[in-house]
Amino acid sequence: MKGVIANFRSSRHRQTDNQMILKVEGISSKDKATALVGKTVTWLCPGKNKKPLKGKITGAHGNSGAVKALFETGMPGQCLSKEVLVE
Repeated sequence: MKGVIANFRSSRHRQTDNQMILKVEGISSKDKATALVGKTVTWLCPGKNKKPLKGKITGAHGNSGAVKALFETGMPGQCLSKEVLVE
């Protein structure tokens, strides 16, 4: 299953670099989004090494099917609006 990184998870004054908001294709409700909790998310870094950054879906975000993902390291800004693989 594929998804797109929508944004960093943030509050009014802070931005968490290792928590991202994802939109997964085919998921349009909160009930379907909560079924994805616990699945692994992988993003491939661009460049010659293609290092994969792995994360885990932790919960739904809002009512329109977005999910929160917790990555093992901080994510770079170039990952925004790029594809991820949900397994």
